[in-house]
Amino acid sequence: MSEPSSPGESQCGAPRFFVGCAEDESEGLDDYTSMMTDMELYEDDLEDDSPPERQIVVGICCMMKKSKSKPMTQILERLCKFEYITVVIFPEDVILNEPVEKWPLCDCLISFHSKGFPLDKAVSYVKLRNPLLINDLNMQYYIQDRREVYRILQEEGIDLPRYAVLNRDPDKPDECNLVEGEDQVEVNGEVFLKPFVEKPVSAEDHNVYIYYPTSAGGGSQRLFRKIGSRSSVYSPESSVRKTGSYIYEEFMPTDGTDVKVYTVGPDYAHAEARKSPALDGKVERDSEGKEIRYPVMLTAMEKLVARKVCLAFKQTVCGFDLLRANGHSYVCDVNGFSFVKNSMKYYDDCAKILGNIVMRELAPQFQIPWSIPTEAEDIPIVPTTSGTMMELRCVIAVIRHGDRTPKQKMKMECFFLSSRFFELFEKYGGYKMGKLKLKKPKQLQEVLDITRTLLADIGQHTDCEIEEKSSKLEQLKTVLEMYGHFSGINRKVQLTYLPHGQPKTSSEEEDTRKEGPSILLVLKWGGELTPAGRVQAEELGRAFRCMYPGGQGDYAGFPGCGLLRLHSTYRHDLKIYASDEGRVQMTAAAFAKGLLALEGELTPILVQMVKSANMNGLLDNDIESLSGCQQRVKARLHEIMQKDEIFTEEDFDRLAPTCSSSLVNSMKAVENPVSMCDQVYTLVQSLTSQIRKRLEDPKSADLQLYHSETLEMMLQRWSKLERDFRMKSGRYDISKIPDIYDCVKYDVQHNSSLGLEDTLELFKLSRALANVVIPQEYGINKVEKLDIAYAYCLPLVKKIQLDLQRTHEDESVNKLHPLYSRGVLSPGRHVRTRLYFTSESHVHSLLSIFRYGGLLDEVKDQQWKRAMDYLSEVTELNYMTQIVIMLYEDNNKDPSSEERFHVELHFSPGVKVSEEESAPMGFGFRPASAENDQKQTDPGSLENLVRDEPDRALPLSETMSTQRKSPLIRNRKTGSMEVLSESSSSKGGSYRLFPSCSRQSPEMKQSGLGFEGCSMVPSIYPLETLHNSLSLKQVNEFLTTVSLSAMFDSQNHPTGDSYIPHRVLSSSVSLRQRSDRPPWCEYCCPYCEKYEAITCIEAPFEEVVSFRVLNAHL
Repeated sequence: MSEPSSPGESQCGAPRFFVGCAEDESEGLDDYTSMMTDMELYEDDLEDDSPPERQIVVGICCMMKKSKSKPMTQILERLCKFEYITVVIFPEDVILNEPVEKWPLCDCLISFHSKGFPLDKAVSYVKLRNPLLINDLNMQYYIQDRREVYRILQEEGIDLPRYAVLNRDPDKPDECNLVEGEDQVEVNGEVFLKPFVEKPVSAEDHNVYIYYPTSAGGGSQRLFRKIGSRSSVYSPESSVRKTGSYIYEEFMPTDGTDVKVYTVGPDYAHAEARKSPALDGKVERDSEGKEIRYPVMLTAMEKLVARKVCLAFKQTVCGFDLLRANGHSYVCDVNGFSFVKNSMKYYDDCAKILGNIVMRELAPQFQIPWSIPTEAEDIPIVPTTSGTMMELRCVIAVIRHGDRTPKQKMKMECFFLSSRFFELFEKYGGYKMGKLKLKKPKQLQEVLDITRTLLADIGQHTDCEIEEKSSKLEQLKTVLEMYGHFSGINRKVQLTYLPHGQPKTSSEEEDTRKEGPSILLVLKWGGELTPAGRVQAEELGRAFRCMYPGGQGDYAGFPGCGLLRLHSTYRHDLKIYASDEGRVQMTAAAFAKGLLALEGELTPILVQMVKSANMNGLLDNDIESLSGCQQRVKARLHEIMQKDEIFTEEDFDRLAPTCSSSLVNSMKAVENPVSMCDQVYTLVQSLTSQIRKRLEDPKSADLQLYHSETLEMMLQRWSKLERDFRMKSGRYDISKIPDIYDCVKYDVQHNSSLGLEDTLELFKLSRALANVVIPQEYGINKVEKLDIAYAYCLPLVKKIQLDLQRTHEDESVNKLHPLYSRGVLSPGRHVRTRLYFTSESHVHSLLSIFRYGGLLDEVKDQQWKRAMDYLSEVTELNYMTQIVIMLYEDNNKDPSSEERFHVELHFSPGVKVSEEESAPMGFGFRPASAENDQKQTDPGSLENLVRDEPDRALPLSETMSTQRKSPLIRNRKTGSMEVLSESSSSKGGSYRLFPSCSRQSPEMKQSGLGFEGCSMVPSIYPLETLHNSLSLKQVNEFLTTVSLSAMFDSQNHPTGDSYIPHRVLSSSVSLRQRSDRPPWCEYCCPYCEKYEAITCIEAPFEEVVSFRVLNAHL
């Protein structure tokens, strides 16, 4: 409702928001001005504008504590932005002491019961005046009685905990049979074993008790309305109460979390989770003293329950409690009129929905010119990049994590003499898989204990192995003792069993090879998501909203509201997956925060919304033991890069057979690899020397670098690289080049305030080397690239294929419009989103599959040829790299037509390495539309993307200013709401999906240098369209071919440098032919939480199927 010409929008200077008047004062609006509240919602603005001839008066009849609460005030301020709506608050004194005949007049009444409210009088007023009711008053009598609430819920078929009612009523002796045992209670023949819940029948009585069994210590937890920081206390009393009437119900194990649901009409629900008051009784509060609540996504069935509750109790605005237990959701309480606290998005949505309800019902009878606003997001029709209007059905994105601290790694081979590591390996079942990952605090503590013991043994034994490993043991001990506590997010230990010892290595060690079995210990630390990385992910999530319908027009007060409303109104099926690495999971949480306009810390968002996808390697890669192909590739790469001469034509043919322009240019920049490695090594030595001198300077003693790093820690990582890069033989370890580039890139961006000399030169040289080494580690020729890509991301490819198939196969093609589907039992999912957050290896591999797997023929398809040329120029897949697949449906085409479903493929190389570099030119993302030409949108909005003129890159200096604004902002009508200026955008250039964005991290302190540690958050490259005219059949056949080719290649590893095109197989060969599992649980179901007796998280909630996977390891 940001357009001034919208039907329900006010053209006046201020909202009409009054404390009520008596009947004889209601003839003219001029009399209202004498009844202003002390909220001072407006002053003299009213005199400047003439009010409309007729206003719809919305009366607020409730206790003053409720009418002046922050949520009510926020919503009413927004509600009176409607041009024809005036809000009148009934004074509490009038409600309590005046007869209803003297209550103010209104056309619509919002009234609800709370402590001290005369509900009988409100019912009499409704009978007298007959206003439109937002919440039915007679049903509020039932809401005050838990017995009636449960009866109504049961009649509606809504799941409840098993319960029985004990009525201590002399007139109903058959309902008062109670037999109490030590660990159970029998109520009217119904037996409840402890733990069970005892609730007073009066909903106003919050003294709910939970009784525990003697095996758990007995006693009871006594819940009550929050007092300060307490909501319950433990009592040793184990006997039930002997006076009063109660409901006894089965205790539901919810893992300590309750879900609060808030409806605004039957088609909108907002959900939050909080720590259960039964857990420990302590109320978790934030820095502002508010109870901490976490964002929650409702399942399709839970959304249906919300609709049923709203309609059954006739409460448009209604809150109720959900318990999630044993794979099901149960309603345990209905609270009636309830508002969400501290959510601007909810305030906007609530006011908009209530205003539309009022106008829809009353505007016709008052001859007010108003029509139901057409919501762009009701049917997700959007312009495709090919210029046609289609329905968006599915968005799939594979995204690399955000900016991180440098990853560090140490390898140490432990032979059978170090029996303690073998014992640890056996203790945690390492021999079953041949490898083991240790991340839990207890496990890391055991590794540290073994390390300390071995170091203590050095002085008592002359064992040469322990002597040789002493320096590495010291480093292992130092790293494990860092931070003062253990966390799998910043450290982990991997153990791999080697039956014949470690083969010849060209990386860190050149020790004399020993015979016999050994365990390779790999310690990894660092790699944590930085504050800059969090900002990058959140900004990208915020920008991603605008790919969805409804990001423009009446509802778009700030970019991407279409997605938010689509999500809140049940029409967005979202799942977010992340690998098990901490930086990846936190990136996913930050992205979700931006995407869904969430608030608060990342940890609760991560717990509630991000699924771990470490099943069958969907997003993880425990590929310490590299595939045979990758080992051969690295060995050949190492050999080529050891030549102390200028690259010859033969070298170009060997190292760059794909003729990638970025690779060829990097090789030309390197010229002589050994000579450049010499320069890099010299610069690294210079850098470590400078850091040591800084450490000797007393002024640098307490110097804090970016992300709490110290100079000592900085020196440790650079000294290690200096030791490892140049081996004892004098040759260079090529595998350390990416690490050197990683470290110097981090310091140039985040620690430039140190003023270390030659860091930019080191950055330049190491980047040139890294641009040769990194992409070629994933295969030198096309066959190798595909072989390695299959090893990394075949499960992900299969999952993407299933995502695309289920979108159109499991849903009806001819869907009902939401406005006409009120009676449908299962709310339709209109847009399906699957987000996969992972590491660099998966992004490289997936891109290789699209580039070299035979999706399209470059000779026959010029658009694909241009896309391949563009990808050839991309030098680096940096943080926040995105591969996006969008599926559209053209409802004008025949359902059986190949043109019915339309697929687009998009790509962004992620964060810009430096603001000065020039980006390879792409083709933009979104076409112009008539709607875009008629209005100006926020630069952060993705709707203002491409004009009719040829697309061109946004100037690199352009910044994205995504401002959070209320969707109900008006140009002229303003009240006590903060007035936010209208957004504007330059017409001079065209926008890609994400204009360059450069944000300052809110977690960084500003200083004269810009930020603490001179850190800036780099921009992200816009999303580019690789192809916009693929059919779903094409993509499905391609992904099927990839899967079958990978299965074939796993048995026959190809060798050689020649590229063999893959044979395109018939689309009749489908992964879905196997009928022993549901179609959404393919190939060992890596998307399921367990392997046995599982419930697939990909199955529609309405069709949940529990089954046993027949073959856990294909």
